Amino acid sequence: MTHTPTPRRTVLFTLWIFVMFLYTYGDILTLMDPAMLSQILTGTVDGITMNENFLLAASVLMVMPIALVLITQLAPYGFARWANIGVGLLKTLVVIATLFTPFTSYYLFMSCIEVPTTLAIVWLAWTWRVEPD
Repeated sequence: MTHTPTPRRTVLFTLWIFVMFLYTYGDILTLMDPAMLSQILTGTVDGITMNENFLLAASVLMVMPIALVLITQLAPYGFARWANIGVGLLKTLVVIATLFTPFTSYYLFMSCIEVPTTLAIVWLAWTWRVEPD
């Protein structure tokens, strides 16, 4: 039995969906953490005010990987490739930068899966060559 390689677009698309589930569930877990929830309800988490500007910036950061689900499948090769590299690197850096602010074991656990996933996306996009449709 011969294995047909999965098209790179499909692999990248699938990895973005996987990492989006991780981001979403990580945020849900944060809402279940009494210490974090009490800070969220005050509008300030570890000195960061959850105002409209902060929430807009957070929304932009989360829309990027959501958009990559579509971009990876529908955009022309060159645009899709560079968008995967750029957003993959950005999301990797954001997760690493927020890893210890505040430190929780569940966030560390989720990050230990998210970072390798986004790094895999970057590597797969970097090494992506045009495939026949």
